[in-house]
Amino acid sequence: MAEFICNLKKYRLLKNLTQEQLAEKVGVRRETIMRLEAGKYNPSLKLAIDISRVVETPIEELFVFD
Repeated sequence: MAEFICNLKKYRLLKNLTQEQLAEKVGVRRETIMRLEAGKYNPSLKLAIDISRVVETPIEELFVFD
């Protein structure tokens, strides 16, 4: 089974965003961002695109399946 690696926290912090702020910008709860950053949740394609746009980072750098 592929391992899910999430680099979201790194890029979120580079944009000086809290989990709450990012969650608000992409229309999810803070808990969703927490679970993503912990690697316990795989985002939908729409959510991945929305997050990618907010943090201005390609999806492939944010979410890696190894």
